Amino acid sequence: MTTSPSFDLTGKIAIVTGASRGIGAEIAKLLAAHGAHTIVSSRKQADCQTVVDEIAASGGSAEAMACHIGELEHIEALFAQVAQKHGRLDILVNNAATNPFFGHILDTEPSIFQKTVDVNIRGYFYMSTHGARLMAKNGGGSIVNVASVNGVVPGMQQGIYSITKAAVISMTKAFAVECAESGVRCNALLPGLTDTKFASVLVNTPAILKHALAHVPMRRVAQPSEMAGAVLYLASDAASYTTGAVLNVDGGYLSV
Repeated sequence: MTTSPSFDLTGKIAIVTGASRGIGAEIAKLLAAHGAHTIVSSRKQADCQTVVDEIAASGGSAEAMACHIGELEHIEALFAQVAQKHGRLDILVNNAATNPFFGHILDTEPSIFQKTVDVNIRGYFYMSTHGARLMAKNGGGSIVNVASVNGVVPGMQQGIYSITKAAVISMTKAFAVECAESGVRCNALLPGLTDTKFASVLVNTPAILKHALAHVPMRRVAQPSEMAGAVLYLASDAASYTTGAVLNVDGGYLSV
């Protein structure tokens, strides 16, 4: 008789960035529900603590650690704190991202370009390098990068954001190849259109929403909680032979 792959995360230390709301909050809650001690991270400590309190009320284990991943010194401080307090890291979910501009690609100002790159590419890269080093000291772990379907099919008027998400997909595969020997797996989640504050301009504009859903076979917007299960799989031992994978959770959008 064979046993089922384990989704039990008991004893694991996890960091989830951008976890004060939306997809990140749902991921943090689900990892904690499956036994991980989850470090809820975002720019504002108070917002992180709100999610921690919700996790604790449900019987989970979590703590808040503020970090702006667009600032390298914040990343270094976060990992120094995790290393000092826990001495290990098993799961890193890079979810924090920014999309400060919605408009024609030719109108992308240099400051907007730089801000988007600093968070969505540089931030993910250095979170991953620090995370992979700490994981390797204890035999390995799992990195999950939240990219986007826009990294495959660029979103209209979301040029620089789409470019950075394409880079995240490539980054995921590069880390997967080079970190496999140290036991660190790296995979990517590609959410489709999801009902979050981040995507509010798309979800709450009827004309844009109608156009978007015409290309989604399931004909609806996803809820943030519908992204969390995919991350649980990629973070757990159920995905022990999975690295460099790109998992679409998009209602069929990329299948059309």
